[in-house]
Amino acid sequence: MAPAAVTIASGATWQDVAADRQRHRDATVAEVQPPVPDIRPEDIPLNTTGIPGKLLTEEEIEITSTDVEDLVKRIASGEWSSTAVTNAFLRRAGLAQKLTNCLTELLPKRALARAAELDQYLATNGKPIGPLHGIPVSVKEHIGVKDEDINAGYVSWVGHVSEDDALVVKCLLEAGAVIFARTTQPQTLMHIETSNNLYGVTVNPRNTTLTPGGSTGGEGALIGLRGSILGIGTDIGGSIRAPAANSGIFGYKPTTMRMPTFGWSIAMAGAESILGSVGPLSTSLEGLRLFAQTVVGRKPWLRQPSLVALDWRDSAQYFPDRKLRIGVIRHDGIVRPHPPILRKIDELVRKLEKSPNVEIVDWNPWRHDLAWSIIAKLYYPDGGVEVKAAVESSGEPWHPLSKFMLHENPHVEPLTISTLWDTVAEREGYRVKYAQLWNESAKTSPDGKPLDAILAPVGPGVAPKLNTSRYWGYTAQWNLLDYPSIVFPTADFVGAPEREAPYAYPEDYQPLNDTDKYFWDLWKEYGAEGYKDAPICLQLVARRYDDEKLFKAVQIFLETAGLPAAVPAP
Repeated sequence: MAPAAVTIASGATWQDVAADRQRHRDATVAEVQPPVPDIRPEDIPLNTTGIPGKLLTEEEIEITSTDVEDLVKRIASGEWSSTAVTNAFLRRAGLAQKLTNCLTELLPKRALARAAELDQYLATNGKPIGPLHGIPVSVKEHIGVKDEDINAGYVSWVGHVSEDDALVVKCLLEAGAVIFARTTQPQTLMHIETSNNLYGVTVNPRNTTLTPGGSTGGEGALIGLRGSILGIGTDIGGSIRAPAANSGIFGYKPTTMRMPTFGWSIAMAGAESILGSVGPLSTSLEGLRLFAQTVVGRKPWLRQPSLVALDWRDSAQYFPDRKLRIGVIRHDGIVRPHPPILRKIDELVRKLEKSPNVEIVDWNPWRHDLAWSIIAKLYYPDGGVEVKAAVESSGEPWHPLSKFMLHENPHVEPLTISTLWDTVAEREGYRVKYAQLWNESAKTSPDGKPLDAILAPVGPGVAPKLNTSRYWGYTAQWNLLDYPSIVFPTADFVGAPEREAPYAYPEDYQPLNDTDKYFWDLWKEYGAEGYKDAPICLQLVARRYDDEKLFKAVQIFLETAGLPAAVPAP
C-alpha cells in the first residue's frame, strides 16, 4: 500500500489529512468482493448486533460465528478454505465499520494473497503451517504492519510507515495467521474511549450511544460484532480490558514483558516507569489462551531481549483439586459502581458460595487512591510535553478526554530525575505493601492458602455514555501492580430497571468525592434505560507472572458459576 501523501509534512491542514485517511479507509472496504452490504445511517438501530445476520450469506454467518479454537480445526480439515474464511471476515468487518466506525483500514489484497498461500501449503503438505493456520487476526493500528501507515491516532504522525511487522505480528504470521484488518484508537492512545480527529468516534455495537471503550476500542467493537474473533490490543491503564468489558467479549492483559512490544508506535517510547502490555481480545477464553501460547511459543525474547525468557506453562498443572480461593472487590473506596455491576457481583458470589470448591473472601482494597496518584504521575514523567507536541504540531483540536488526562489531571507535572526516582520508589513500596497484604490473606484460611485471584469490576459501570469515561481506577490499579487480568462476560445485560432497584444508591447517598459524584449523577440522569443492552462483564486478577494459573482459575470460575467460556453468536 502506498504511504499517505496528504500529510502535515506535505503542507496539508489537519482536516485535509483526516479526510484523506477516511477516503483511504472507505476505499479499502470498497475493495471487498462481493461488495459489503450498504446500510443507511438512519436504518442503524441502537443495538446493531442483529444486522450482520440479516445481510450476510448463510456460509459467512456460519464461518464468522465460529470461535478460534473450532475454526482452526475446520480449516485444517479442509472443510473451509482459508480464502473463504478470510473473505467472510472481510465482509463482516466491512459491515462492522459501517455500523460502529471501528476500522482504520481493511487489507483485502494482502489478506487474500496470504490466505491463498496457506491454502496451497495445506494442499501440498497435508497439514497446517502452524497452530493459527488460516485464522484472520485484526490489529490495533499503532501495532506495526509492514509497509502500512502507522499514526497511533495523531494527525501529525500520518505518513509514518512501518518498515517491518511488529514482533507480535511476526509471531502470529509464523503460526499461520492472516492479518486482515486494522482498528481505531483514541487521540494520544490514553483514553478508555475511542475517538480521534482522523477517523471520528467509534461506538458500541450493543448500544450506539455508549462507548466501546479504549484505547483498543476499535478491536472491541469489531470483535463484538464478530467482524473478527481474535485481535491484538495493548494495555497500560485498561486499554484491553475496558473494550472487552464494554463490548461483552474476553480480554487478557498479560504481566508486562511476557508478550513482545517491539514494533509498536507510541509517544515516550523509551519511558519505563509504567510499562504497557500487548495482549489479545477474543470471542472465547480459549482464543485468548491460544494467542498467548502461540506468541510465547515463538520465544520472542530471542528477538526482543528485554522480554522475560519464560515459556508458556501448561495450565493443567494448576488447581488439580479444582479448589479456588477468591477475593472479592465490590467497591474500591473511590467510586461506587453502578447498580448492574453490584448486582452481578452479588449474584455470582451467592452462586459460588454454594460450591464446596470455592471460598469467597471479601478483599479490602488498600489505598487505591494512592495507587492512582502514583500511576498518573508515572504516565507522563515529562509532564506530557511529548504527547502535547504530537497533538499540537498538526493544529488538530484536543478531544475532551485527552484534555481530561493531559490538561486537567492534577498529577501530570514534569518530574526531575530525582523526583522520578522518588515516584518509582513509591511505586515499588506500594507493590511491596500489596504483596504483603496478599500474603497475609493466608492467615484466614484453614489450610494456610493465600488468595488465588481477585474478582473485581472493570469500571464503575457498564459501557459508559460517550465522553464520560473519566475514571480508570478499576483497571489502572492492576497496571501499577503489574498483575495479569482476564475480563469475561457474565452472559447478562442491562435491561429492566426493576432488576437494578435493590442496588440503587441510597436516597441519602453522600458522594465520597467529586469523581464519585460524577458517576452518581450519570446514573441519576440515565438509569438502566440509558445503558440498555450494555454487557455486564467482570475481571479476575492474579499475581505477577501467574498468567497461566489465572487462565485455569478463570476456566474453573466460569464452569462453577455456570457461565459460557465463549460468547454465543447472535
